[in-house]
Amino acid sequence: MNTKETIQLIAKLVSIPSPSGNTYEVISYVENYLKELNVETMRNRKGGLIATLPGKDTNKHRMLTAHVDTLGAIVKEIKPSGRLKLDLIGGFKYNSIEGEYCEIETSSGKKITGTILMHQTSVHVYKDAGKAERNQENMEVRLDEVVHNAEEVRALGIEVGDFVSFDPRVQITSSGYIKSRHLDDKASVAILLQLIQQLRAEKIELPYTTHFLISNNEEIGYGGNSNITPETVEYLAVDMGAMGDGQATDEYTVSICVKDASGPYHYELRKKLVQLAKDNDIRYKLDIYPFYGSDASAAIRAGHDIVHGLIGPGIDSSHAFERTHESSIENTAKLLYHYVQSKMVL
Repeated sequence: MNTKETIQLIAKLVSIPSPSGNTYEVISYVENYLKELNVETMRNRKGGLIATLPGKDTNKHRMLTAHVDTLGAIVKEIKPSGRLKLDLIGGFKYNSIEGEYCEIETSSGKKITGTILMHQTSVHVYKDAGKAERNQENMEVRLDEVVHNAEEVRALGIEVGDFVSFDPRVQITSSGYIKSRHLDDKASVAILLQLIQQLRAEKIELPYTTHFLISNNEEIGYGGNSNITPETVEYLAVDMGAMGDGQATDEYTVSICVKDASGPYHYELRKKLVQLAKDNDIRYKLDIYPFYGSDASAAIRAGHDIVHGLIGPGIDSSHAFERTHESSIENTAKLLYHYVQSKMVL
């Protein structure tokens, strides 16, 4: 797999707005990417995309998933001043979007830019500019339009319920980093797409029929809990590894999750992933994510009788100004390449 190409694909994906609930454009992009590879795809009723590669064994299936939906917001209220009050989509804090450029998409498809600010931003006017709480009451969107009241905002086509996406501010550095919003989980989506491309290019027949679910509601808890075939035995979520105090995950290895807020992941599958990493000189870290849930845990909660696992690239500053390194992308891609060609644990 060409890691540089994967990073360029990540940059493209993060630049397509796709807050949970409004993912049609990015799903269409992924769908067209797979069609060019002559890969069979279908959309589920929730709007997610499933690609299937036939394998030697059609009685036992695998499913890998990564999610293309991102954090975002929705217009809650048009204020008398002409500014917008937001309601958040996904699990993050208001302070992580303070000062961020954003884009409002109206129901007619018109896109209008703005900036997310504290109401009490000006230190020349507000004594509590630094101390005021960053919350729904104090933060607002300043539109890049000449508007003075709610009526003029509505005349632009903006209404309650319109989706708000954040400028990803993607940058690729000469030192091998990619920093951007929404690496969670578009980094993993790009890795899976490149994996499919590699399997096609090398004409590899997989040992089991394998499905790739590009889910579109993970950030709100139910992206990958349906459309799992009865034949599916192993279900592997590919999502970011969380970094912070007490965490083993870093930006240079593939993170193999042992446990998250949903409980432990399948022990035998976890041990197998570790062995594959050792056998193929893949740098990895085992870790626990304390405040985290994945599409694999959502599938377990939905009642599917599957072996579930979770791996992914290490992402710094998750749900804020995220960053990872090309070596983490590479190690994750290598582990997935060997995993899809391996025998199942059951």
